[in-house]
Amino acid sequence: MMGPIDSIEGRLVVDGDQVFAIVAARFNEFVVERLVEGAVDTLLRHGVARERIVLVKTPGAFELPLACQRMAASGNVAAVIALGCVIRGATPHFDYVAGEAAKGCGQVAAATGIPVAFGVLTTDTIEQAVERAGTKAGNKGADAARVAIEMVSLGQALTESGY
Repeated sequence: MMGPIDSIEGRLVVDGDQVFAIVAARFNEFVVERLVEGAVDTLLRHGVARERIVLVKTPGAFELPLACQRMAASGNVAAVIALGCVIRGATPHFDYVAGEAAKGCGQVAAATGIPVAFGVLTTDTIEQAVERAGTKAGNKGADAARVAIEMVSLGQALTESGY
């Protein structure tokens, strides 16, 4: 019989000195602004001081990875929260933008070791985007902020455990 397996998990706890970057696309700003509000509110509620939140705006979602990379590589932030909104249209443009934004943000996290929480909405309709930005389906910006906080805590726990 095997014994219990030790697990290492992050918590929703913030060290008061940590800086969090929010990198937000301006395209579909009427939706993204709600995501930003949700992320900021979540960070503040979990003890991040307003002056320790840095907001960076990019033209669109395709440009998010480069700005995230600059922030993560700076060594000045504990985590980056990428926020945007890509709504499917009649052309394949959606697939390229959404795919590159997701892949690029993942590559930034892997290359830098800094968590990049992906809060980019990829929806079929404006209505779906609005639902995920604070109405029926919660606020994915707030969700991404919670992920960022937990991943920073998990990184600290892994370091403390020798990993």
